[in-house]
Amino acid sequence: MALPDIPIPNPAAVQEVGADGWTLLVNPDTTGAMAVNQTGALVWKLVDGRRTADEIIAAVRSRFPDAPDNVAEDVRALLTKLADEGFVGREIPLKRGTS
Repeated sequence: MALPDIPIPNPAAVQEVGADGWTLLVNPDTTGAMAVNQTGALVWKLVDGRRTADEIIAAVRSRFPDAPDNVAEDVRALLTKLADEGFVGREIPLKRGTS
């Protein structure tokens, strides 16, 4: 799946924060799971259906000002992986006249 312009979180996804700073994301729709570090957990938190990928990247840069130059590529790669695994998607607009 291509990275949506505005990623929307899968409402069925479950998040479990571990004591070691890692977060486990579980997708009951696919029975898939993903472990993410603190930066990945922040990205997941920022996926709210209102922010664009660029806005999420800007927020990560703001939170981690010492992040490497390739942080934008890393965030996009994570968002793409989240989309591929069914943790995020995109809104599909309804056509007029349909219910």
